[in-house]
Amino acid sequence: MASPDNKNNWDCALAEAAFMTGLERNAAVVHMTSYAPLFAHVDGWQWTPDLIWFNNLESYATPNYYVQKLYANNPGTDLISVTADGKAITGQNGMFATAVIDKNTNEVIIKVVNTTAKSQKTDIAVKGKKLGSKGTMTVLKSDSLSAENSFGAEKITPKTSEFNLEKSKIATDIPAYAFVIIKVKIS
Repeated sequence: MASPDNKNNWDCALAEAAFMTGLERNAAVVHMTSYAPLFAHVDGWQWTPDLIWFNNLESYATPNYYVQKLYANNPGTDLISVTADGKAITGQNGMFATAVIDKNTNEVIIKVVNTTAKSQKTDIAVKGKKLGSKGTMTVLKSDSLSAENSFGAEKITPKTSEFNLEKSKIATDIPAYAFVIIKVKIS
C-alpha cells in the first residue's frame, strides 16, 4: 500500500549501497540492474520510493538517486578482489566493499559502505599495481539514518576531496553511515 511516510531516507539509500556491492562483486552473472520508479510529481504519486521528486517549478534528488548515480558513474572495466583477512568484505564489522579497475581512465575504483555509527580506518593495498601518490574520495553520508532530501534542501549529496597515499597504500577513515568512492590512478 502506498504511504507518504515511506520515502527514500538515508537508511534506505545506505542499505541499497551495501546491496549493490554484492551486485558488483557478482558482475559475471549480474549483467544489468535498474531502479524503478524514477520520477514522482509531488501532487500525483502512486508510491513514494521514487528517485527524483518534482513539482511544477522545481525538483530534488533523493539519497537513493545519488547512490545510483555514483555506481553508474564509476563502473570500471575489470573486477578485482578486495578482502579483509582473506575474505570478501561483505558485512564484517558493518563494512561492505568492492573494487574495480577502469582501463579507460587507468584508475582503481574502490567502493566502501560503512553501515555503523562509528568511522572505521582502512588500509588498502592493491596487489600487483603501483598506485599514484594522490587520489580522490567521494563521500555520501548523513549522521541521521532518517534524513531525507527535500525541495527546501538536499542535505545528502556527494562531496569529493583529494588525499595523499602513503607508500602506495590507501590509509583513510571511512565515516560513519557513509558510502565512499575512492579513485586512484595506476602509475
